[in-house]
Amino acid sequence: MKVSILGSGAYGLALRHILVNNKINVCSWTYSEEECKNLIKTKKSLKLKDYELNGEINITSNMEECVKDSGLVVVAVPAFAFEETIKNLKKYINKNSIVLIATKGIEQNKCLFLDEIFTLYLKNKFGVISGPTFAEDIIKNSSIGFSLATKYKEVDYVVRSCFENKTTKFRTTKDVRGIEICGSIKNVMAIASGMLSGMNVTDSTRALFLTESMNDIKELIKYLGGKKKSILSFAGFGDILMTCTSIKSRNYSFGYLIGQGASQEEINKYLENTTVEGMYTLKSIHKLVRKKKVKMPIINLIHNIIAGKKEKEEMLKFLIEK
Repeated sequence: MKVSILGSGAYGLALRHILVNNKINVCSWTYSEEECKNLIKTKKSLKLKDYELNGEINITSNMEECVKDSGLVVVAVPAFAFEETIKNLKKYINKNSIVLIATKGIEQNKCLFLDEIFTLYLKNKFGVISGPTFAEDIIKNSSIGFSLATKYKEVDYVVRSCFENKTTKFRTTKDVRGIEICGSIKNVMAIASGMLSGMNVTDSTRALFLTESMNDIKELIKYLGGKKKSILSFAGFGDILMTCTSIKSRNYSFGYLIGQGASQEEINKYLENTTVEGMYTLKSIHKLVRKKKVKMPIINLIHNIIAGKKEKEEMLKFLIEK
């Protein structure tokens, strides 16, 4: 079976790494012709330091060419590019191809989850993967776990057949909404966790924050139609624990800058050079909870701190008084 990966950022290349190791025929797509030429020529990406692409290099900037005759299409583009990518994919995808959504986030303008955006344009069977899986750990062949959310047995079978191996594990659930919420909001919580670390709080305070965050996310999952138990999945507890405590997380590192009291110039420079998915998702989730009239004051507080409307020290007061 041919597998296509849309997106050649760090995560898309890491997923490609697993497939190539599994002897799967893979074609990767990037929107940038320049990036395509560079990957083919050098076998390296600036997004994955010191990593040389494994196996045969089959990369193109032509989406039609990439998805032709593909049994599985993996979408691993940034959240802000997801809808446009799906619009273009509609022109070329075979109706029998399975789609795996590896992007995390919530669409900003419509306040829709990515599976909702997907079904606006396509009727293909699909699944969503999420979990504590840094790209740089995947390419080291570390043991990792994914949550796979799908309502189709065929999707479960195909994804496992392509990706599972001695270091890659899947747990399947039908709770697409719960897994998407976990995968999206953990990036926002990682920014807040980084802020606290930048403020040099104790481990006890960080544990207080993570516990309160888990409970808030669990209630949000229930309110938005997911299953509360998804908070204990790889996408939930696993990814929250990893992303909210590791300097490898770009969201955590961004929050750390703010917590340390970095200047606006330093913050802007970081955002210019680094994709911080949590910033995009923060705007989306802030808009969504207001639209749905959901009480989630931690989101409002994080939003206001980053917007300069509240001081970062308000976080400590909030954790005790909430």
